[in-house]
Amino acid sequence: MRCLILRIDIEPTVNGPRINIPDFMELTSASMGDVHGLDFIDNETLAVANRDGLVAILALPHGEPAGRSHEVAPLRQIKGGMFCRLKSPGSIAVKQEANGNVSLLICNNYTHVVTRHVVNRWLGYRATRNQRLLKRGLDIPDGVAVSRDGAWIAVSSHNTADVKIYRMSDSLGPATEPDGILRDANYPHGVRFTADDQHILVADAGSPMLHVYDRGAGWHGHHMPRSVAVLDEETFLRGRANPEEGGPKGLDIDRSNSVVAVTCEEQILTFFPLASIVGEQVPRPEHDLVRI
Repeated sequence: MRCLILRIDIEPTVNGPRINIPDFMELTSASMGDVHGLDFIDNETLAVANRDGLVAILALPHGEPAGRSHEVAPLRQIKGGMFCRLKSPGSIAVKQEANGNVSLLICNNYTHVVTRHVVNRWLGYRATRNQRLLKRGLDIPDGVAVSRDGAWIAVSSHNTADVKIYRMSDSLGPATEPDGILRDANYPHGVRFTADDQHILVADAGSPMLHVYDRGAGWHGHHMPRSVAVLDEETFLRGRANPEEGGPKGLDIDRSNSVVAVTCEEQILTFFPLASIVGEQVPRPEHDLVRI
């Protein structure tokens, strides 16, 4: 399998952000198999989750991308502990901790559990702690995200058609009930908090929609979305092999909190201004800038 790294430049303009992709790099590795999720630990290090294997920690090659293709060996492969083995790892979220530690929150799709693995940079990303973190009510956890303030975890649950919200605490465990639930998504997949933690965006693999949930007075209780179409009907129906497919899956927000990136098999990569997603205007993909 391969991983495509894109350099993306975002320029603010009076008509919204303009996007340019001036460079790219292609990574291959024996540690990458059925890649499902990935997240940056920092600008030079990537964590990659393989549904058919383990989680690989990869160092990006030095220098400009320059369209290069690189075979890289993993710095470390995370397999879990004796009582917390990784199995079918899918989506992954990185949470920065103190003293050079990083928490990897990993959705183990087909064992229906989110595990936490604390790794230490200075020990070559060795896992110093492995724990089963969340399980109650999850049925194929497909996406995971941590709020910018580190206080909340959002986990999309494929077969229960919702996203469960948990307050981060030392008492979290497999029996912990969610503090809040985001409703009315067919098959929720990718999930992201906006930078101000006032909204959660959810990609719905079972519809052409991206759902927007407002925090309001807090993330406790049940929340219903505003929904915006990010695929046209023709593109959606082309990927509609079954009721669980056809819609957007991958989802991210850039660090400037101005652009939303959406992916699916039929529409590999499309960008939208975040303001058009969380606001009330109709979103328009930046087709004149890039659609990969």
